[in-house]
Parts: sequence; structure tokens; C-alpha cells
Amino acid sequence: MKKKLYLVLVLLLLSLLFIYFSKTEPDKIKKGQYAKINTQQAKEIMDADVAFVLLDVRELDEYQEGRISGAILVPYTEIENSISLIVSDKEMIILVYCRSGRRSKIAAELLLSLGYSKVYDMGGIVDWPYEIELE
Repeated sequence: MKKKLYLVLVLLLLSLLFIYFSKTEPDKIKKGQYAKINTQQAKEIMDADVAFVLLDVRELDEYQEGRISGAILVPYTEIENSISLIVSDKEMIILVYCRSGRRSKIAAELLLSLGYSKVYDMGGIVDWPYEIELE
């Protein structure tokens, strides 16, 4: 009986360690560096009691087909000219997404080069397992 209990405890501890070290939490990412997060991490930020901006960097027609609730449309080609009007605080958490992840990476890197320090690329809406808003 003691051996079974010991084995269960060891397996539980190993499972917890695996879960802890497999997560890349935004808090552990160095400010000002490119960071790719998964949809679950993005959802945790969105559900937490923290201020953030959610940027959809697709084109208008894509945005109108469906978007994540609360997203602000700023096509990635327009970020440099318009982001300061939308987000003046360079320490604000910015979550960026597009359709598949290519444009969100470009946009996230551009935002970092403009001095924004808490930018998280959450990839594409095609991977978003939660609800989306439709026009």
C-alpha cells in the first residue's frame, strides 16, 4: 500500500512539474522581446483583471466576417501610422492576432520596434477555440 501511495505521489509531482515548465507565461517573458503565446494564455490575460488592448491586424473584410470580442481593427500595414492614436501607453499589454499568424508576427515585431514593451502574438483566429463575434 505504501509503495502505491509513493508511486502516485511521485507521478503527481512529475505531472505538476511538467505542467509548470511547459507553460510560457507572459509574466516570464522579457519585456520588449517578441513573444508568441497560445490561445489559452491569451484567454487567461483577457479574463484577468488587467488592462489590455486586443488588435486584429487583418483587413476590414476579414474583420467583418468575424472577430474576437473586443478586438480593434488595425490592419498591419497601418500600424505605424495609427497605433499611437489607439495605444498611447507603451507599457500597455497588447495582444495581436490575424487570420493564420503571419501578419500578427509582423505586427508584433513592428510594435516592439516602435517601443511597445508588452506585445504578445497570439497567432491566428483560425486557432481561436472560443466564441467569435459575427457581423
